[in-house]
Amino acid sequence: MNAFLEPGMLVKNPQAPDWGLGQVQSRVGDRVTVNFEHAGKQVIDGRRVQLSLVIPDQG
Repeated sequence: MNAFLEPGMLVKNPQAPDWGLGQVQSRVGDRVTVNFEHAGKQVIDGRRVQLSLVIPDQG
């Protein structure tokens, strides 16, 4: 599922909800670098963690 992620997309880590909202910085293969509100920059192994896409409100 992480294969569609692109820089700028907003995500959450269901395994670490306290990290808050994150913005994808890059994706190289299965490695996704995300800058989270409360955890800073994290490199996520996409084989182990499925990030949840957050769709911003359009209103």
